[in-house]
Amino acid sequence: MKFLGKPRSHTAAFLPLCWLLLKTLQSGHCHPYGNRYAGDKVIRLTPRTEEEVFAFKNIYRRLQVDLWQPSSISYVSEGTVTDVHIPQNASRTLLTFLQGARIQYTVLIEDLQKAVENENNLQTQRNRRSLSEYNYEVYHSLEDIQSWMYHLNQTQPSLVQVFSIGRSYEGRPLFILQLGRKSRAYKKAVWIDCGIHAREWIGPAFCQWFAREALLTYKTDPAMRKMLNHLYFYIMPVFNVDGYHFSWTHDRFWRKTRSRNSRFHCRGVDANRNWKVKWCDEGASAHPCDDTYCGPFPESEPEVKAVADFLRQHRKHVRAYLSFHAYAQMLLYPYSYKHATIPNFGCVEIAAHKAVKALRSAHGIRYRHGPASQTLYISSGNSMDWAYKNGIPYAFAFELRDTGQFGFLLPEMLIKPTCTETMLAVKNITLHLLKKCP
Repeated sequence: MKFLGKPRSHTAAFLPLCWLLLKTLQSGHCHPYGNRYAGDKVIRLTPRTEEEVFAFKNIYRRLQVDLWQPSSISYVSEGTVTDVHIPQNASRTLLTFLQGARIQYTVLIEDLQKAVENENNLQTQRNRRSLSEYNYEVYHSLEDIQSWMYHLNQTQPSLVQVFSIGRSYEGRPLFILQLGRKSRAYKKAVWIDCGIHAREWIGPAFCQWFAREALLTYKTDPAMRKMLNHLYFYIMPVFNVDGYHFSWTHDRFWRKTRSRNSRFHCRGVDANRNWKVKWCDEGASAHPCDDTYCGPFPESEPEVKAVADFLRQHRKHVRAYLSFHAYAQMLLYPYSYKHATIPNFGCVEIAAHKAVKALRSAHGIRYRHGPASQTLYISSGNSMDWAYKNGIPYAFAFELRDTGQFGFLLPEMLIKPTCTETMLAVKNITLHLLKKCP
């Protein structure tokens, strides 16, 4: 079932042939993403002194390697756990430098191309299923996700409505899935978005999991029935549609949107630094080639503007904003852009504490929680702060599994446990929202 009218790129058209060949040829004869990660490594280091921080920042700027954690070199300081993706052509230089400077490091991924191929092989070895047998324990392309949304809209009309709030830079529709029992009465709402950063595939997988669980358990789970009867859920499974599509067809570790810059060859804006709340201040970059580029002006990205417009139009009844990212195992709330306590700290902190406790009860996975500026780092222009400053009293950002063993390549076998535990946290927050705490 085709849902997108836009033709796929030549690379995307080639991939199915590549996948077919994988079944008949030995592994390695057909390389996803053009074998671009061959020999690349991912390492982890933790600078222990100011001198080590200074030395690492100097070599980083010279080599321009890719930071996985934290998202910007400005966040690297003494004691900061730093995960670095090193291209093969920079590997020897950087590792020799670290050894000479006596900066200790460990190798997380020895060969990134092999890790990507392992992920890709698992995806291609399974048979395609019909949408009625949709597999929620695998990652799905943008086309699959949007076809799935259309299918839910057709088969679950009493609880599901799908609509578009605009188009992306490259012209793709920005679809929203509205879940909830239709009612003429005024209903509060919860906004959920996933995939604001393209390479964080576990986010869209959770958004799909949430919708599936909500619809499956509506009749049997009193808590879910209460949630869908009293609330609407506006779910955006893939916020950054252009970037997510690009991460499937060209660059598995692409982060930003795909907008063009007239002065620089670099493309894209960090969609989580493009909001009008302390825009382009600390924790964001004004340089278009950086992963945390804030954009030429607030809401410059059509994806950000479309969501901001929608939330402004519905600000009277949207009471919670939940955004899903990876990776770090954290539950964050405002503020991100400054060290200060939010006015309704008591209610929000209780909700966060209960949520991570519920999450831990599933598989024993521990999440840190607290204000983003203290728990993670200071960042300006992000969606969570914007939502809170625009009158949404419960604003949270989840950083899902893991803490670095797999990073952005979280295996599909961990989708189910990640989503089941996160589901408990989201239900906990939502039920807290239905109480009187403002």
